[in-house]
Amino acid sequence: MNEMTSAFPGLSTRPGIEALRHAGVRAAMLLITLLAPVADADVLTVGPILASDGEIISGTLIVPESDDEGASIPITIVNGAEPGPVVAFIAGIHGYEYAPVVALQRIRAEIDPSVLRGTVIIVHVANPASFYGRTIYYNPVDGMNLNRAFPGDPYGSHSERIAHALTTEVIERADFVVDMHAGDGNEALRPFIYMPEVGDTELDAGSRRLALAFGLDHIVIDRSPLRDADDSLYVDQTALTRGIPGITTETGQLGSTDERWVEMAVQGVWGVLVDLDMLDGERREDNAVVWLEDYEVITSPADGMFRAEVLDGYAVAENGRLGALVNLFGDEIAVIRSPFAGVVNYVLGTPPVKEGEPLAMVSRVAEDGARR
Repeated sequence: MNEMTSAFPGLSTRPGIEALRHAGVRAAMLLITLLAPVADADVLTVGPILASDGEIISGTLIVPESDDEGASIPITIVNGAEPGPVVAFIAGIHGYEYAPVVALQRIRAEIDPSVLRGTVIIVHVANPASFYGRTIYYNPVDGMNLNRAFPGDPYGSHSERIAHALTTEVIERADFVVDMHAGDGNEALRPFIYMPEVGDTELDAGSRRLALAFGLDHIVIDRSPLRDADDSLYVDQTALTRGIPGITTETGQLGSTDERWVEMAVQGVWGVLVDLDMLDGERREDNAVVWLEDYEVITSPADGMFRAEVLDGYAVAENGRLGALVNLFGDEIAVIRSPFAGVVNYVLGTPPVKEGEPLAMVSRVAEDGARR
């Protein structure tokens, strides 16, 4: 296996010289561009990382420093010996979601480019500061949720610069995008997939194909409107606004690297590659899928501690109790109820919660699920 690690130091900044800061960022970006060879039919590049036919190359995509130290994002390119689509698998958008990170390490160790048709781009940890900081939801450098920062800004905050690098160097190079998540460090979650339906026949068919191929038995149909390309916020929406099918997978919970969560993600990746005819193998059947829709995330009305009264995967009645919110003395602040009858996709699995943060997610069982 060939290995390559590249780093391009950015320019340190001092207050009051914003123009020089921007010039330094531009210079670093230009350097990456100039050093990366022009891609042809046999070579795929991601920043300074390049892989020819039949090669697997790992390296780092550098997000230049600005008012912060920047980031080094570990990426692997697996360029197959034969032509085919380009698929990006992205893990670690939220740094405390470990199962997909471990899963993609296994894929890297096991995939054979000599029998691969097309190219796989693996983003091992998209948000290193959150990963090493062990933070849920937010990047500790700028306090932003990276999955609300797309398509990013090359001159913006730490998260915005990461989002810009991933948009331009990974997402826009792909034909399909799979954003791999798990229940964050505070979330007890039953595995499921967010499958966007945006009203575009071709895009919707591509996203549905990815969702079924990944193979989880619960799929949430996300009918959120297609966002503007310059305000896409999420990884999957960033792909969709650029004409690229995309889904978001959830395999695991509470920061666990339990084998069942890791292997679920591993098998999902293999399922996608087989379904797209990038690898030989048997395609998955979709007979057992539970189709869900009209999901709602219930957020906390105040700071406090949440005492869950349901578990992930539970069925809940309309107005059924999800749990109680108490203050730090243990006095009840509010009873948290389900807005409708449905399935609990995830529920807070650790007590602390800030006002506005998620307590649970509930989805309805799709009425036409059996006919989908």
